[in-house]
Amino acid sequence: MRVQQLTYGDVRAAAARVAGRTRPAVVSEVDRGVVPTAPGGPLDASGRQDCRVWLVHEYMQHTGSFKARGAQNFLLAHREAGTLPDAGLTIASGGNAGLACAWAAQQHGVRATVFLPETAPRVKVERLRGYGAEVRLTGSEYAAALAACEEFASATGALASHAYAHPLIGAGAGTLLDEVLARVPDLDTVVVSVGGGGLFAGVAVAAQHHGIRTVGAEPENCRAWNAGIEAGRPVDVEVASVAADSLGARRTWQGALDAAKHGLVHSVLVTDAEIVAARQALWDSRRIAVEHAAATALAPLLASQDEESGPPSLDGGPLGRAYRPRPGEKVAVILCGSNTDPSDLVGRVPKAA
Repeated sequence: MRVQQLTYGDVRAAAARVAGRTRPAVVSEVDRGVVPTAPGGPLDASGRQDCRVWLVHEYMQHTGSFKARGAQNFLLAHREAGTLPDAGLTIASGGNAGLACAWAAQQHGVRATVFLPETAPRVKVERLRGYGAEVRLTGSEYAAALAACEEFASATGALASHAYAHPLIGAGAGTLLDEVLARVPDLDTVVVSVGGGGLFAGVAVAAQHHGIRTVGAEPENCRAWNAGIEAGRPVDVEVASVAADSLGARRTWQGALDAAKHGLVHSVLVTDAEIVAARQALWDSRRIAVEHAAATALAPLLASQDEESGPPSLDGGPLGRAYRPRPGEKVAVILCGSNTDPSDLVGRVPKAA
């Protein structure tokens, strides 16, 4: 099946395919001007209290993450084209993409074989088997699982999907943005965590079509997309972060770099401590338990800005660490997944604002 560079037309085609098969985005506005309180205080320590922030609860999607959108689109597009083999689907995934692939295959009576690193969380492995997939654990990192998956596809004729690096996967993920705009039609900015880049690419392509800024957030020690922007091409990076189980791609997708080639896209890096604090803040203030990958999107809004460096530029290019919305700015934060063990969330009660 021939695929081209990801376009907004691809996102619209995906929306038509997955309609009624995925759950519509759930969007809720946070108390005006204040995102969930972090240990250091409210969102905007500078005194700006007139930005507006919406949380996009995509962790409520089928299988617990946004990945269900791309998986459905990938399978249905190949079925439409007559390129879905009897051997079924196979995928290498740190967890969420595999869950989505297995779920979509189960929905359509298709076989699924999923390759994961041996480090994948047990909760994800158990859920995969619950969807009827054959699970094969290989190596300690995603790259090893991917190599095994490719060998399996070559030997059996199974259709190899991908956790992120495919236009059909990116287009499916991008359907989320138009659903958010149906709720917040005058949105200015969307913040999304970035691993390999499938979610970012789909959302950014749709956002660009509507003239909306996209802020991509990564852990500073899982910065494949940020490093690719700096190098001008996909490059290998070291992977070491609390969010590595979902965001630990060693190399970004070229489609994610292509989607970043305009002035409405910005890259932000956050520390593991800031990710953990953001995840805890969601639990403390709203009893929302999400993956560290999801909290990565919120972390730039809660992170402390280095006073010496001044406010981040909003005129294009990397932003650095914290992200401070302008007065009156309307921001949507995509909470992308909830396949996590919540036992490490501390049951403290936040101080009154």
